[in-house]
Amino acid sequence: MSNPNNPCIFCKIDKKNIIFENDYAYASYDSFPVSKFHSLIIPKRHISDFFELKENELVSCYEIIHHVKAVIEKKDKFVKGFNIGTNAGLISGQTIMHCHIHVIPRRKGDVDNPQGGVRGVIPLKQHYIRKS
Repeated sequence: MSNPNNPCIFCKIDKKNIIFENDYAYASYDSFPVSKFHSLIIPKRHISDFFELKENELVSCYEIIHHVKAVIEKKDKFVKGFNIGTNAGLISGQTIMHCHIHVIPRRKGDVDNPQGGVRGVIPLKQHYIRKS
């Protein structure tokens, strides 16, 4: 099995896999998508996680997130929501140690109960009952 961190697959990405880019970041489709058009927003500078982003990189990622969202909505009218998230550190589940932000399109009925969304990273905490 190859190691995606040696060399870093996000630093050595094939240009044909880039779907959009600006000066500080780029977008590509996830190799193991959660849903169709699952995209990754990746800063060009090699940094380990979201918390190392400089302001110009953060703004660039933000711009690409919005661009990718609009493109996905245009390509697929069934997309009615998105999960956006990042893993920071091994304990969070990060496996490629180069910052990347997931943009995951959601469609009605793609799971039985979407309540809790990103809380699903800890399955027993995803579904909850709000007390009055």
